[in-house]
Amino acid sequence: MADGEFVAAASGVFSLGGNLAVTRLGYGAMRITGRGIWGEPPDRGEAIRVLRRAVELGVDFFDTADSYGPFVSEELIREALHPYAGVTVATKGGLTRSGPDQWGTVGRPEYLRQCAEMSLRRLGLDTIDLYQLHRIDPQVPAADQVGALADLRKEGKIRHIGLSEVTVADIGEARLTAPIASVQNHYNVLDRGHEDVLDYCGREGLGFIPYYPIATGQFAAPHGKLAQLARRSGATGVQLALAWLLRRSPVMLPIPGTRSVAHLEENVAAAQVELTDEEFDTLSGLAPPA
Repeated sequence: MADGEFVAAASGVFSLGGNLAVTRLGYGAMRITGRGIWGEPPDRGEAIRVLRRAVELGVDFFDTADSYGPFVSEELIREALHPYAGVTVATKGGLTRSGPDQWGTVGRPEYLRQCAEMSLRRLGLDTIDLYQLHRIDPQVPAADQVGALADLRKEGKIRHIGLSEVTVADIGEARLTAPIASVQNHYNVLDRGHEDVLDYCGREGLGFIPYYPIATGQFAAPHGKLAQLARRSGATGVQLALAWLLRRSPVMLPIPGTRSVAHLEENVAAAQVELTDEEFDTLSGLAPPA
């Protein structure tokens, strides 16, 4: 792939909130941090190269969170991409970190405000285009949590509000307090537990951002059904899985992440993979929708 070849553009465009157009195949910036999503990446220079190469390939939607590192992912994005010409950075708040692979939920309104204010500072932004509640804290009324983000939106500090790991009922309740532009839930071709949420987002025009869009271990199995299909198609298993997501729904915004430029280029090339009806049906049959 040559520099300036906007491969990701083949995935199409989705308009978040009806007024923020992003290329559908984005980049998830969780794994550019250290082991356990904690601390610095093993190769900071490579992380910067990955982010910049993604832009060269036409990726213009980057998803991160203050808890990735913590803070490391946001800081790397600013170093690599600021002032973000033509790039949308989405981030999240509401999870705390006490060590590698350790996550806690805090949804107190004053804490969420602090999270957003600090993300603005780290990213070097006046307004965050998409700010997502990383988890709904069961100890705090959901309306208070979404209300804190609604206040930030009224102040112009965030443009659109997103939710993460929620049910259809959660989304409906949140929308009583503020407009919701997107939902980020665990979803991939082998784990379709949030099929009802995806269908709801499709009906309502909300962006659906599947995290863990690639179930790496299962996709890498050399004798699995996906590997067999990949050998016949000429694409890799990862590319087939991403192509399936893109075809599954026009509101789907996959955000595969990687620390490697080579893996990034493989992922982004999925935008150009055109599945046959038979391939799509075969992939759809790998795991039943919940």
